[in-house]
Amino acid sequence: MVCCQLRISNCSELNEYVNETLCHHNQLKKDAFRMTKRLLTRGGRPCGIFYCLHGPRMVKFTAIWETEKNQVLFYGPTGEKVQQTKLLDPISDLELAS
Repeated sequence: MVCCQLRISNCSELNEYVNETLCHHNQLKKDAFRMTKRLLTRGGRPCGIFYCLHGPRMVKFTAIWETEKNQVLFYGPTGEKVQQTKLLDPISDLELAS
């Protein structure tokens, strides 16, 4: 599993990074496939974002950004964790992410 650190300051940059990373890991052309996202909540408060890249032949590639540890976890098509990225800066516009 790949581990790295990155400076991202807003949800727009995070969305772009997740899309690029999922495409890179799965050898897909960037922006060729639809990516959806869902705001995750715990106790009524936002706690992260679930991303899903809808690839070829109905294959889905996913990532989860979770706010508590401020990290993004990337998963392959069979559910194995393939990368963990620690974000060095807090993201301030989480409520605008959905």
